[in-house]
Amino acid sequence: MPRVGLTAERLTRAGAELADEVGFAQVTCSALAERFGVKVASLYSHVRNSQDLKTRIALLALEELADRAAEALAGRAGKDALVAFANVYRAYAREHPGRYAAAQLRLDPQTAAASAGVRHAQMTRAILRGYDLPEPDQTHAVRLLGSVFHGYVSLELAGGFDHTPVTAQESWSWALDSLDALLRERPAS
Repeated sequence: MPRVGLTAERLTRAGAELADEVGFAQVTCSALAERFGVKVASLYSHVRNSQDLKTRIALLALEELADRAAEALAGRAGKDALVAFANVYRAYAREHPGRYAAAQLRLDPQTAAASAGVRHAQMTRAILRGYDLPEPDQTHAVRLLGSVFHGYVSLELAGGFDHTPVTAQESWSWALDSLDALLRERPAS
């Protein structure tokens, strides 16, 4: 019989909080059971194993991030939309580093197709429609934006920009201005 008060949703949210505190890689059913003061077996009525727990945290993070991005994009287009979208990713990663790492978890194709990851791709393509990019340039641009956003945020979270007098914010703004200019140029395929 499942322990009173434990649900898959509650365990997922607690796992997400734990990820933000200690890092996504450190999240296990054992660590979560310790947090709740229960035996690990008590969790198995709600999650199959640590991988299932991590997948649930990844899905939660993707959903939270998609909701924030959709709200930030409402009514915006062009560079304004690009900057709003990028700033949501950066802010989420800084606020929830463990959840952000979870959002990078490789999901099986069926789970990925049913996740909020699809919304992320749709929003990115919606932003790029404002730049009037044909295929395959649009696909290249989706990958470029994802790479720049993730790479920048990952380096920043790791302290990679802490050792120069130029602030990370200045470089972030410069990178976004550069992306906007590049996308407006429409490089030839």
